[in-house]
Amino acid sequence: MIFSKYYANGNDFVIAEDDDKYQEFMKGKDKIEFIKLICNRYKGIGADGFILIKPTKQTKFGDEIDFEWEFYNLDGSVASMCGNGSRAAAHFAYTKGIAGSNMAFLTGAGVIKASVCDDMVEVCLGELKKEPKEVEFEGRKYYFTDSGVPHIVNFVDDINTFDKSLCVKLRNHFNANVNYAQIIDKNTLKVRTYERGVEDETLACGTGMGASFYFARRFGVEDSARVYPTSLEEVHFRYDDEKLYFKGKVIKSFEAKV
Repeated sequence: MIFSKYYANGNDFVIAEDDDKYQEFMKGKDKIEFIKLICNRYKGIGADGFILIKPTKQTKFGDEIDFEWEFYNLDGSVASMCGNGSRAAAHFAYTKGIAGSNMAFLTGAGVIKASVCDDMVEVCLGELKKEPKEVEFEGRKYYFTDSGVPHIVNFVDDINTFDKSLCVKLRNHFNANVNYAQIIDKNTLKVRTYERGVEDETLACGTGMGASFYFARRFGVEDSARVYPTSLEEVHFRYDDEKLYFKGKVIKSFEAKV
């Protein structure tokens, strides 16, 4: 099986194409166990997720698309969407000739549009999948929405107050990823994320930064802003026509064979 290792803003992924070599390689194998092994940082290649690209031209909704994907967290669980993963997948598809520099592909969260220019990739995360709302837990106010996957946002004065034990409680109570967000100024935001499937803090989460940016606009952040995750790598978000756009650099680390 030929695969590519990608890095995008603190998240890394193993990406493969669902071709004849992949099908032959996977015969007789338990897919979930294989994904858990290949994502393992000690016994395998190491990644936050595994992405399988499935070339196709039309969705069940009749939309023209360039491909569809299957996305798996490192524990083998399926995720509908991953912001950084979608940017890595778009770059993979472009470099492999599966899609042009402007493309559309189907995820569990719907059709995602992307544009690639060298190593910069912007994706449209689309409209929020669930109505954004305030929620309470243990007497404190949080913000909830679904920007591809469900997210809880906790606004703090200091990003270093990140509390992993509280994140675990919130993750289990709301079955959502948990974000700590600090507003630096009207164009700048810092975000830390505890992710389902990884069950730990990750260096970045695209949909989590998107949810945090969306709610930060209630507190004076403008419709276009810089966001810095734990990796401290700058990415850009904008809100236009009720849609979230996410742009940043993508790195293809290497290509190899299993």
